Amino acid sequence: MNPEAVPLVERAHFQPFFSERILRAQLHFIRRKPLTYLGTLWTALRATWGSPRFFAGVLDIFPRTVFFAQQMEADGITHVHAHFASHPAAAAFIIHRLTGIPYSFTAHGSDLHVDRHMLREKVAEAAFVVAISKYNKELIIAECGDQFREKILVIHCGVDAQAIHPARESGLYSRDANSEMPRLISFSRSVNPFTIFCIGLLQQVKGQTFLIEACRLLRERRIDFTCHFVGDGADRAALMKQVVESGLADCVYFRGWRTHEETIKLLRDAHVLALPSVPTRSGKREGIPIVLMEAMASGVPVVASGVSGIPELVEHECNGLLVPPGDPPALADALQRLHDSPALRQRLAQAGRDRVVQDFDLHTNAAILAQHFS
Repeated sequence: MNPEAVPLVERAHFQPFFSERILRAQLHFIRRKPLTYLGTLWTALRATWGSPRFFAGVLDIFPRTVFFAQQMEADGITHVHAHFASHPAAAAFIIHRLTGIPYSFTAHGSDLHVDRHMLREKVAEAAFVVAISKYNKELIIAECGDQFREKILVIHCGVDAQAIHPARESGLYSRDANSEMPRLISFSRSVNPFTIFCIGLLQQVKGQTFLIEACRLLRERRIDFTCHFVGDGADRAALMKQVVESGLADCVYFRGWRTHEETIKLLRDAHVLALPSVPTRSGKREGIPIVLMEAMASGVPVVASGVSGIPELVEHECNGLLVPPGDPPALADALQRLHDSPALRQRLAQAGRDRVVQDFDLHTNAAILAQHFS
């Protein structure tokens, strides 16, 4: 568990699938609102019937959600917000139906892209819906109808730009006269050779296999580099095998899972962060990866795939480089450009941090979201 999550977990409320308290909650609503209780269950099951995974998930969460609905009603809760458009939003829908408490939800990434069963019902009854990107907003509208356009807000996720600073190397950053935010003034990474980082779960949607192939092309071009994968996941063994078979074991390394604090420190050694994300056959795809925001806030130039909402953060040639998904030669070309040009790295690094500070600051965007709860 991430150490930053420990205080939040201590404040969380967990319930088993079934208990005496959960049974009493079912009886509470069956006695007082029998038609509402049965109608809510029927609506949720009917709307998810075409998806065995979603249908089973609704059956799993329904009894516990009824319990939480009773607790929220008793505690005088005035608004429910769910993160993720899948089962969390379904839970908020159920609570609303049983209690009348208004709800909203945030649609992030694969929660919206893989399975959109029941999405129309959840959007229709929500007080408002948050999309973390314009891309997600248009996808919701395409699925549910243009009549919901006004209730769908675009509020980006963000990072704590005040806490994430560029590396404290000599002359690397200063503070603006009118701001507490650090500002890059030179880009003089002392790490040699050219250092590439790729941070995230080792899984197909992150596209690490294409980065390994791009590294093979860089080796053929006699570029002196190292590449570091930070994270773990189901594809680790296959990716390690690809590295060995590509003759890259002496320059491509797997650093394993790291805490958030450790990851931010590792970024200080990076010349570039590469994230060659790709859509999967199952429909899974990125939202706007937080690690891109963290790298840009750290003064690290980024190379990413131009998919989903990523171009809303990374503007090609302005604050980063975008490449087509699944295109190792294009990825290798972008990495070589950054290797060859410290001036380009400098320019993209400064513009990248400025972009995060302006539009992807955690405190600013959280405050915008909080305003809508009232």
